[in-house]
Amino acid sequence: MSLIEKLQWRYATKKMDLSKVVPQEKLDQILEAIRLTASSSGLQPYEVLVITNPEIRTKIRAIANDQSQITDCSHLLVFAAWDTYTADRINQAFDMTEEIRNLKTESGTAYRQMLLKNYPARDPEVNFTHAAKQAYIGLGTALIAAAYEAVDSTPMEGFDPKALDEILDLKSQGLRSVVMLPLGYRKADEDWLVNLKKVRRAKDHFIRWIK
Repeated sequence: MSLIEKLQWRYATKKMDLSKVVPQEKLDQILEAIRLTASSSGLQPYEVLVITNPEIRTKIRAIANDQSQITDCSHLLVFAAWDTYTADRINQAFDMTEEIRNLKTESGTAYRQMLLKNYPARDPEVNFTHAAKQAYIGLGTALIAAAYEAVDSTPMEGFDPKALDEILDLKSQGLRSVVMLPLGYRKADEDWLVNLKKVRRAKDHFIRWIK
């Protein structure tokens, strides 16, 4: 199938088959796609937690509207964004860039100093919101990568983020939960959504050309 055909195939899976496990090589491809995705200033201000522990997933389901995909999926991804931008976090990102590229430039140094001056001084909630938006870029990549690998997925915002942060002890790590993504395989005979036609706005009502 072409990429578009695979995106036509995917949908927000409502019922997953607990007995089916996503092969490690497919999971690795999806995670690597997320790692390689774009982020503002290349800071990658979020982490991806892969939850397989059944007890933890049961606790998460209880604070996520009892959505069965959380416990029935093969792997549960949690996107957790930095709670704020700090000088240490910014410097680590730029130090890594200079080391990997073996290159230090005046423009790079100036850009680093600009971020160091502006980002840590902002309200932490503003910084978290900005970091969370970067996590959603990763989520979008994950959805496409999962479809490419013929793995089902369901993006989820329907949970109590403070409770999830507590379950995963994210506060102590300087992180806050943003969105979850169960990965697995559809249980077609029990999923009411599986055979319904995909509904999207027509191109003429969605894409506008400015010439």
